[in-house]
Amino acid sequence: MQRRVITIVGGGFSGSMLAVQLARLPMTQRYACDVHLIEPRLTPGPGLAYTARRPEYRMNVQSQFLSAFPDQPDHFQNWLRLTDAAEFQQDFCSRQVYGRYLQQLTHQVLEWPSSNGIRCYWQAQAAVAIELAPDNNTATVRLADGQEIQSDYVVLAMGNFPPLPSSFSPSSGPTPYYHSNPWAQGALRSIGLDDTVLLIGSGLTAVDVLLGLQADGHRGSVTVVSGRSRWPEAHETYVEPYPSFYASELAGQTQVLAVVKIIRQHVRKATAAGINWRAVIDSLRPHLGHIWAAWPLEEQARFLRHVAGLWSVIRHRSPPQNAAIIERMLQDGSLRMETGRVRELTSAGEELQVTVHRPGHAPRHVTATHVINCTGPLLDYNRITDRAVLSLRDAGYLCPDVLRLGIQSDACGALLSQDGIASPVLFTIGPSRRPAYFESTAVPELREQAAKLARELGKRILTSNHSAKAL
Repeated sequence: MQRRVITIVGGGFSGSMLAVQLARLPMTQRYACDVHLIEPRLTPGPGLAYTARRPEYRMNVQSQFLSAFPDQPDHFQNWLRLTDAAEFQQDFCSRQVYGRYLQQLTHQVLEWPSSNGIRCYWQAQAAVAIELAPDNNTATVRLADGQEIQSDYVVLAMGNFPPLPSSFSPSSGPTPYYHSNPWAQGALRSIGLDDTVLLIGSGLTAVDVLLGLQADGHRGSVTVVSGRSRWPEAHETYVEPYPSFYASELAGQTQVLAVVKIIRQHVRKATAAGINWRAVIDSLRPHLGHIWAAWPLEEQARFLRHVAGLWSVIRHRSPPQNAAIIERMLQDGSLRMETGRVRELTSAGEELQVTVHRPGHAPRHVTATHVINCTGPLLDYNRITDRAVLSLRDAGYLCPDVLRLGIQSDACGALLSQDGIASPVLFTIGPSRRPAYFESTAVPELREQAAKLARELGKRILTSNHSAKAL
């Protein structure tokens, strides 16, 4: 029997856990399939998010919710208990530790064939082009060294892309004092202990940057420019979950305002009953994708304009110890907030000058030695310059969505063409699926995507093998 080939482009959480889930498909069937995991980093599994070597960077989700497997919710905690007793005692483990967990799971499926017949291989280089055959039923993935992998299915699992250097680049030209990507290796190492620093944005990325600066012994003042001047809310423990009200009140709601009103009503009701408002928001988590999908395009755009910033603050929370550090820095004056949006960045002698605009106020000019862009990853696939992405986009097989959140795909993750036709070969998983789910970045959502796509691909492999036998 001819062995089928699945090529997964990207070996971070989404791509690696897809490979793991494929290797875990039921052994009642035999899948004659080779899986190639394309990942140029030192090891597959952790990806950019969990390769941080700084122990101060901690997960933003409690360890009890971080199992890689939806059907084994205690898997990660059991792994922690056996491998790292100190981290097992923490509610929020370090990203270093979680990266080791993912690396171990991934290497297990790479080291020997799965009992279900699937074999996984790691290609430690980048994909530079993806080309579909004339009949659109297979694809060729070309790697940096010239190797070509003939594939029955190709899955884009490329994670988040860093902001473009030009996002807030100084008008006078490139400078080593503007840091467009805070996650680049050694990004903070050039900052002197007494240098002044300005951060653009006050989300979870900014929190991590501040923690890194503090761990390095930074003494200079830090200014944060933010449109709302709000930090992510801190996680708090609550005893009882809030009863779900999605089916009775939110299902099928097609207007953002109506959804916001209903949620606020429940927050007020919970608060009056002494229930933490976080329980209300968390009760919605399994249904967030359905709420988003029920809105027409203009309502989704309205949410992004008016609500997404506040939603990010209350939904994507920070570990309590991180929030306490931020509060202490605000209290002692080492950290100050500047409300507004950055409109211009220019050189001012040995410093950079940032022009901050705020509606109803005159523009303000703030200077700092270093400016760090903490606005988050690049989501717009019209602007992504990765060579594999370009090859598919230029050929019309990869279509960015109009809201610039990711890639257009169907319910299975199959890429949709310009004509809205689902590809039988090309799929995607992870943050690129934000147009369908909006919430498509955290472990609980991504592990569900990996399990679902593995089942779908497994079903297609079996169907194609049965068809081949019939011939």
